[in-house]
Amino acid sequence: MGVKQAIKSLDAFPRAEEHLLQKTRSGALVSVIGLGIMATLFLHELTYYLHTYTVHQMSVDLTRGQTLPIHINVTFPSLACDVLSVDAIDMSGKHEVDLDTNIWKLRLNSHGQIIGTEYLSDLVEKEHSHNHDDKDHNHDPEQKLHSHGFDEDAENLIKKVKQALTDGEGCRVYGVLDVQRVAGNFHISVHGLNIMVAQMIFEGAKHVNVSHIIHDLSFGPKYPGIHNPLDGTARILHESSGIFKYYIKIVPTEYRYISKEVLPTNQFSVTEYFSPMNDFDRSWPAVYFLYDLSPITVTIKEEKHSFLHFITRLCAVLGGTFAVTGMLDRWMFRIMEAVTKPSARSMR
Repeated sequence: MGVKQAIKSLDAFPRAEEHLLQKTRSGALVSVIGLGIMATLFLHELTYYLHTYTVHQMSVDLTRGQTLPIHINVTFPSLACDVLSVDAIDMSGKHEVDLDTNIWKLRLNSHGQIIGTEYLSDLVEKEHSHNHDDKDHNHDPEQKLHSHGFDEDAENLIKKVKQALTDGEGCRVYGVLDVQRVAGNFHISVHGLNIMVAQMIFEGAKHVNVSHIIHDLSFGPKYPGIHNPLDGTARILHESSGIFKYYIKIVPTEYRYISKEVLPTNQFSVTEYFSPMNDFDRSWPAVYFLYDLSPITVTIKEEKHSFLHFITRLCAVLGGTFAVTGMLDRWMFRIMEAVTKPSARSMR
């Protein structure tokens, strides 16, 4: 019996007899409110436990010998597809003009609706015969073309592009460029055209409207929470044209899922600069994307809260709520008792 009594003396939650307990309406109200609060906090903690969070780590980038994928999706509402080309050059000296690898064009009408599709290798960089120094100025367009020494393909191109510009055609360029993993740039322009052909089409560099809308520009697959700062960027020119330059700093990134799957990709920051054309410029309007790579790689890891952490937080919030509602019940009972006792005495 002594052992049993000793064990009972350790009970931190002694029970009172049923007839000694007093139930009140205020206690019932506080209990209902407390249960509602505890249920809400429980659901909040459960949601917090089930969701993953990310941890960022930085280290020196040791990647070598890989290519850099560049995903582009850009609309030029004032330039026809026949005159646009994508050129790329990097620090290693590799220069590619009029790229045709995994790049497509969509012909758009004046309302932005698709009216045709072309592979970018069909972009014309037409050869023409050397220019004849003919001083005869003829007002007939066909005679004027022949006077510049253009072959039939160049003449047809000029007519086609002029008609497209008159109809308000635009072009969307999209696809993937695989470039070497070194600093470089790529640009979208009319540089694929022969200078004389471009002059005949636009009658001067200031009339090449390189207004553009960047729907998507990324340097690898997307991971949860990534933000590409150029997505949705619109630059519309209403007067003189010019050269747009986007200076991009690429940060190599690894995203590690909770399932241990690793997704290699890149995120980036950007600043931009616009240089308007003047009458003395010898260059032609273009949109340049100049990129450089950071020597630091960022690793983003998905992690989950431990079950012990969940239990600890749950005990804290539920226990705290139970304690607060208990104190509130006692205070309300004493206040009600203090109010009712004087009134009962005055009735006597």
